[in-house]
Amino acid sequence: MHDQRILLAHGNGGRFMRELISDIFARHLANPALDTDADAVHLPGLAGDIMVTTDGFTVQPLEFPGGNLGSLAVHGVVNDLAVAGAEPRYLTLSAIIEEGLEITLLDRLIASFAASARENGAVVAAGDTKVVRKGEGGGLYLSVAGIGLRRATATLGMRHITPDDAVLVSGPIGDHGISVMLAREQFGLTGDLRSDSASVLPLCRAIWDMPGLKFMRDPTRGGLATVCHEIVHATDHGLILQQVAVPVRDTVTAVCEILGYDPYYLACEGRVVAVTSADTAEIVLDRWRTLPGGQDAALIGHITNNASRVILETELGGRRMLGELEDDPLPRIC
Repeated sequence: MHDQRILLAHGNGGRFMRELISDIFARHLANPALDTDADAVHLPGLAGDIMVTTDGFTVQPLEFPGGNLGSLAVHGVVNDLAVAGAEPRYLTLSAIIEEGLEITLLDRLIASFAASARENGAVVAAGDTKVVRKGEGGGLYLSVAGIGLRRATATLGMRHITPDDAVLVSGPIGDHGISVMLAREQFGLTGDLRSDSASVLPLCRAIWDMPGLKFMRDPTRGGLATVCHEIVHATDHGLILQQVAVPVRDTVTAVCEILGYDPYYLACEGRVVAVTSADTAEIVLDRWRTLPGGQDAALIGHITNNASRVILETELGGRRMLGELEDDPLPRIC
């Protein structure tokens, strides 16, 4: 392509659009077994329990330490399938591109999307592009749908959670939120922290067969605290977290103290929160700790009979209630 930046003409259905699709999207994403001249595609090999999810991705900046919008979009959808007990098979991709976006940057992001899809065994089955005027978008937005096949033998769902169940997390919280914030350089702070953006499929696959596994969720927007509130609202049980047990990196803690953020509400993009029976928790942790991304897995709390509240037992032995998130401390984080 000869143009250095996206033009409105790249979205008009003509030659420039055809070249954009062929030179970037089809070059990275095309699959001859699925290519078609029709407006819809047949998806072969989907015998079994089919699961579907969809999500939109608007992170700013588009590239950040540890990831970028392309890989993040794949991980976000794959992770939603994985915590629900499904292996990804097909993805769809809709790209909303802002006029003026550098074409080399777009190429890098779509190449990263394609590589992440391949790494997770997913094929891009359909897609679409649109171009909006400069100033009407954030460079690039991606909307992705995922189709997978259920593989978990454990029966998952919040309705199975009972008092005394254990609450686990697969690794340190808040890495993604703080790394993206540092990449924006809004507060004169810098650091070498990297986002945890990654596929949690290996972590989930390792415990799908555990009969004591009751629920999994990836703590994205709203972080760990928001997942905990979803649990207590759905079950009418209480939930207690132990501050000393929740893994948080020193860099995340330091930035939160300087800027007044709370790591319990910061987005993660490569972590799993799980609820298991008490006698299953250590087995899950043992399996996670042998895998990349799971070395720092921890038992961080438990379900109680008390009123539907999320309580943090502090390092000093006190207790504070973690309220439900109302404002948006870090917009456009995922």
